[in-house]
Amino acid sequence: MTEGEKTRLVAWGAELTAVHARLRQALAVTRQALAEGTAPDAASRDLLLFCHGFCAALTGHHLAEDRELFPAIAADHPELRETLRKLEQDHSMMSHLIGGLQAAVDSHAAPAELTRHLEGLAAIMESHFRYEERELLTLLDALQLDADPTRVLGPL
Repeated sequence: MTEGEKTRLVAWGAELTAVHARLRQALAVTRQALAEGTAPDAASRDLLLFCHGFCAALTGHHLAEDRELFPAIAADHPELRETLRKLEQDHSMMSHLIGGLQAAVDSHAAPAELTRHLEGLAAIMESHFRYEERELLTLLDALQLDADPTRVLGPL
């Protein structure tokens, strides 16, 4: 079996679900780092470390979807272009929220403010993941995309 044939056998629905699970876990670690910080500076230092990783992973995942996955889906399923547009709008909104969270971390905001930023992002992220999974998982299992999963879904 050639490498291309192996790639075509990727179960894209399972790959997407696994990426979402890893991002949910990264969010849980970030929340824990914030909850365990006893002083604003300690919380900010820990959150800076975990937020950087979580925020970079979430951003990388969304950029990869916008660049690789969504165009492949749109090419095979033009009827889903509106769904994909909504998902891309969510990506844009989360990017804005990530910027606000990172600014709050960088400015050593109080833990309560950091929590508000993180929880706002978490709510949008979870809603987005559920919508994406509901709308795309079945379709993804049949997707014939000859590509590396890390390029299509982000390096997670």
